[in-house]
Amino acid sequence: MSDSSGSNRLQVMRAVEDGWKAFSRSPWPFVLFTLLAGVLSMLFQAIANAASGDSFGAGAAIATIISVVGSTVVSLWAVSGLIRGAWRALDGQAPGFSDLARWDGSAAGRLFINQFVLGVLFFLILLITFVVAGGLAQISQGLIVIPGIAAALVFLYLGINQKFLPWIALLQKGNPIDTIQRGRAGVDPSWWWLLLLLIVESLILLVGLLLCGVGLLAAAPVVICISTAAYRQLFGTDDAREFLN
Repeated sequence: MSDSSGSNRLQVMRAVEDGWKAFSRSPWPFVLFTLLAGVLSMLFQAIANAASGDSFGAGAAIATIISVVGSTVVSLWAVSGLIRGAWRALDGQAPGFSDLARWDGSAAGRLFINQFVLGVLFFLILLITFVVAGGLAQISQGLIVIPGIAAALVFLYLGINQKFLPWIALLQKGNPIDTIQRGRAGVDPSWWWLLLLLIVESLILLVGLLLCGVGLLAAAPVVICISTAAYRQLFGTDDAREFLN
């Protein structure tokens, strides 16, 4: 990939337009791949539901493990595939189903580790919030709301500036801490614009959901294409990990 340094300001409408054009270059592979990933996810969810309905035993434990591992693998596979397809489409290509469905164990591993570390960070923030709230409760019950509001604001801030964590994990080099720091540094100058983008993407997903849920098969990959276009604006087009090769 050609290297581009990106910019400090996100152009929301340009990202939406570029993302829609990218999806339009190859809509059926995107829709079919999203459908396949959704069916597999529901299959593993059904296994989990069946396990929860039985008394806990070796069979239920095995079914639960299969469900959790399977759902995780499908999620990593789907995210990686959609990002790969969106990237190729934004480069003017027409990605085929095989481009999206190709399994990349190294990329999936990076994505899992980075998401796990971010999850641990959120858990630590939540734990600190409960500890502080417990201490303030000894003084006054009314003070509990203070750490709750502070935690909500921190979660909102981190949730937005880590929006591009999957893209950074798949395309850039570095450990999970580097990934989190790059996400913050890249997004902070355009934080409010990214919030607007997230609102637009949420509306697109809502429309897809209202169309009897079937619309999500198109809405989900459209949103990934839009997010990929936004990532390229802020972080450039360098593929340091050779994720696309």
